[in-house]
Amino acid sequence: QVQLVDSGGGLVQAGDSLRVSCVISGRTFRIYAMAWFRQAPGKEREFVASISWSGSSTYYADSVKGRFTISRDNAKNTVYLQMNSLKPEDTAVYYCAAGPSATMRGADRYDYWGQGTQVTVSS
Repeated sequence: QVQLVDSGGGLVQAGDSLRVSCVISGRTFRIYAMAWFRQAPGKEREFVASISWSGSSTYYADSVKGRFTISRDNAKNTVYLQMNSLKPEDTAVYYCAAGPSATMRGADRYDYWGQGTQVTVSS
């Protein structure tokens, strides 16, 4: 059993920064990669970023590249998403996910999910 708990969302203004976190518990040795997805109202869940188990490889959606940074602290079983220069279009519920490979961008490739944390960016 693996549990993921997201936190850190909130209401910010355009241009601000925010960091969301995800703590993993349970049988973590089975997890190889972590990712962040987001889902805005009326839209499908979309890939944001992913990171390999070692942290040596990261991948980003074009829409966030250069503004967002994914990182992980395996000693704390935690993955982070640092979001800078936030835009109103970044408004969504952000979900962390765990799965076998950081190269995967499809939501169906990830086995475990957090409950989501709301990020709202006002203009």
